[in-house]
Amino acid sequence: MEDFKKNIEKFLPFLEDLRSRLYRVVILFVIFFLVGFLSAGIIIKKILNIVHLDQVTIATSSPFQFIDVAMDIGFFLGIMVSVPYLIYNFYVFIMPALTRNEKKKLFKSIPLSVGLFIVGFSYGFFVLYYALEAIASINIGLGIANFWNIGQFLSEILITSALLGLVFEFPVLLSLIIKLGIITPQTLKNNRHVAYFLMFALTALLPPTDVLSLIAMALPLVLLYEGVILLNYKNVKVGLIKQN
Repeated sequence: MEDFKKNIEKFLPFLEDLRSRLYRVVILFVIFFLVGFLSAGIIIKKILNIVHLDQVTIATSSPFQFIDVAMDIGFFLGIMVSVPYLIYNFYVFIMPALTRNEKKKLFKSIPLSVGLFIVGFSYGFFVLYYALEAIASINIGLGIANFWNIGQFLSEILITSALLGLVFEFPVLLSLIIKLGIITPQTLKNNRHVAYFLMFALTALLPPTDVLSLIAMALPLVLLYEGVILLNYKNVKVGLIKQN
């Protein structure tokens, strides 16, 4: 029992540091949730100006739907800001336990992760814009008026783009798994047909559901997957040359 208490006391400073970091993350989330909620009108106008569809009328389905949309925007903004800060705090927390070489690799992965997310989010937004424009034109051609619910419209654009941004992070995860020795580039190469199936299955769950949008969103993932294999093959060869 005494040994248990001693072990707990030994880890108390680390637990207190972790609690403090999580507390700051929650505070940051609340602040940006309120910013998003209170600025929802401005944000909605900006998004509708960017995603301007001449053949579509964006409408509300109830008098109080704006409040629901404002809460969704606040939640989205809070997550988008607090999650990167949470990841940063996680890196800082584990930093003392890492070697010098591991720290270098970690610092290199941070800007790459941020860059991949921005590229994935922007690409998803771009694909959705043209997919929605095509769907609106098809509806008009069939004699169907486009009255789209603002809540569903914004959630599909923001959530789908954000999810695609997160999916674009998988090259960093794969590279980390390879460096840890859990899998090899050859394993990824031999099982690429399984990976392709999972990529298309995952993107099929995201709106829109037409074939062209599915291919447009899945194709970059395939290219990133092949890039991970190629780059890690080169790293393995360079490592073998240095050892010899």
